Amino acid sequence: MNVALREVHDSDLPVFYRQMNDPEALRMAAFTPDDPADWAAFDARWKRIRTSADVVRTVLADGDVVGSAAVYGEPGEREVTYWVDRAYWGRGVATAALRGLLTEVPERPLYARAAADNEGSLRVLRKCGFRVTARATGFAQARGEEIEELVLMLEE
Repeated sequence: MNVALREVHDSDLPVFYRQMNDPEALRMAAFTPDDPADWAAFDARWKRIRTSADVVRTVLADGDVVGSAAVYGEPGEREVTYWVDRAYWGRGVATAALRGLLTEVPERPLYARAAADNEGSLRVLRKCGFRVTARATGFAQARGEEIEELVLMLEE
C-alpha cells in the first residue's frame, strides 16, 4: 500500500468528520472534542488549524483519504497527533504516515500522548522512535472518565 501525505483540502473535511464520529475510534483515542458530532465546532476547529503555523497533512493510502497527521504547539513542546480510519488499522498506515510527518518536521524533541491502553497507537509511536517519559491521568471525554495517559518523546 502506498501511503503519502499532502496538504489538507476542503474536500477532506467531511471524511475527517466521519472518521471522528466512529464510536470505536473515539473510545480508543479517548481524548476527543466534547461533542464530535457538532459540525460547527468541528468546522471552526479545522479553520483554526489550517490557518495556524502547525504542520497539518492529509494521509492518503493508495490515493484515498484515510486520515490526518499533524505537529502542533509551541517550539520545544510540539506534539504529534494522527487519526487513521479504523478500516486501515493494523495495516502500517499510521506508522508510514507518522514517519513521513517526522521527515517533514525535523525539529526535536517532539512529544506525543496516548491513552495507556491504546496499544495500537503506542506501537506506532514506538516504531517511530518515541519513548515513554511520563504517566499522567486526564479526563477522557470519549470515555466519560479519568484514565491513564502516557507521554512519549522523540529526541533524535
